[in-house]
Amino acid sequence: MIVNHVPAGWQIIYQQAHALLAAQVLHQWPAFLPNDQWVGLLAAAAQHDDEQADWDGHYGLTPAGAPANFTMKSFSLEQATKLMKAARFQGRWRSLLTSLHLSTLYEGLRGQQAELDTFLDEQATQQKHWLRDLRLKKSEAQRAYALLHWCDRLSLILCRQEIPEMGRNLEIYTGPDGQRHEVQRPQAEGPITVHPWPFQETQFTVSVEATVLHQLHFQDDAELAGALREAPIETLRWELAKI
Repeated sequence: MIVNHVPAGWQIIYQQAHALLAAQVLHQWPAFLPNDQWVGLLAAAAQHDDEQADWDGHYGLTPAGAPANFTMKSFSLEQATKLMKAARFQGRWRSLLTSLHLSTLYEGLRGQQAELDTFLDEQATQQKHWLRDLRLKKSEAQRAYALLHWCDRLSLILCRQEIPEMGRNLEIYTGPDGQRHEVQRPQAEGPITVHPWPFQETQFTVSVEATVLHQLHFQDDAELAGALREAPIETLRWELAKI
């Protein structure tokens, strides 16, 4: 979960919803791949945070009883393994993109767990096989994955309310064109813009659903889960425009 502290209490955005927002952003880029690969890239973006584990113990709460942001959770090998298994049902291209994402996220943890090291080694081996079978250069796959990562990053910036105040810029990520992009809101109530502008439309809107919890502390995961089921849902919208 992405957890924001707001005046009403807690604003909760599920990671799967954040991934769908990333796919909305990706959909606005001019396509630079064959149609089947482009749709596979959209699918990889929309599903890159699937297979989240069920809550168990204190999975969803901080020690103080507040909803836990996803950054407070440790790496889940179970979730990563399930994600790769699910991706393979949609083919080698989707599997390759998902594998590249997991390698990017968790290669920095190498050496901490033997099981994780084995998983990362398996990803590296499988990536070589998929590249060979699909007759793709590594640079071609990396270019496509760079866009997935870029859209993932911008989605997180929006969901986590990280747009700087006073018109300041924040780096998103280096895009598939090798260009460094920054996001900015020039006016407090105005649209968001990206420099340089990479999208095919000059103005569009993206959205994500968020659950609003008015209760600040919970006794256990069961109480939090019950509150989430009953809580009101709001749609957050962002207008992006070329300025």
